[in-house]
Amino acid sequence: MNYFKNTFKFVAIFILTLSFSNISISSEKNYYKDLITDWARIFPDQNRNAAGPKFFKYIIDKEITYKDFVEYNKLYCAVSGSLIDPNSEPDFLFAKEMVTNKKICGNYYKCCVPCSCDIMKYSKVQKMKYQFKDGEKEFFVFTIKNPCNKKDFPNRVNKDYFCDGKKINNKQVYKINDRIVIGLFHNGKRCEKGEIDKVKSHYITGEYCELRNNTPLENLEAGMGDIFIKLAK
Repeated sequence: MNYFKNTFKFVAIFILTLSFSNISISSEKNYYKDLITDWARIFPDQNRNAAGPKFFKYIIDKEITYKDFVEYNKLYCAVSGSLIDPNSEPDFLFAKEMVTNKKICGNYYKCCVPCSCDIMKYSKVQKMKYQFKDGEKEFFVFTIKNPCNKKDFPNRVNKDYFCDGKKINNKQVYKINDRIVIGLFHNGKRCEKGEIDKVKSHYITGEYCELRNNTPLENLEAGMGDIFIKLAK
């Protein structure tokens, strides 16, 4: 009799565990699917070239938790505007802080290797605060200067996404002090000496990026080429 009681108890516990597991799985957000579903709303003309800022604005305008915000921001490239496969590995790199010019280290999710080089050279890092569903959070973001006065604004980028005349179009993108936020700098923090050396000695963020970032603009062919650079420099 005890054998049957124990067996029944084990089966009941197993079924309950499985049920709770299924509930957890079914309630887990599919962040990538959301971006695919809303693609036409984010990019009405389907032009995502250098339009990472459009993704950032779309995400931060949602009524979401900070965790959701972080997960969504892993799925697009701030430089190119391309979607990134879920579970992709980020590059560890640094960029200079806007006010202090000190190096900030963190993780950057990119669609291709050249984008890591471009964001290190042509963006600045700024700290911002924002009120999410679960409270106010502080984090670092990549920004570029207002491109709306440029005479050579890249013609493959939808200028209306970024600009309202000579001003930043804050209905389409998020701005901080007349600079456009292009993406989240994951786990951003002030660099330690060893971390700077790690970035500089890495075969991508060091050797490759040094070569790319010293190549004349007209000779760049990999990644977004001169599109993002013309927008950001």
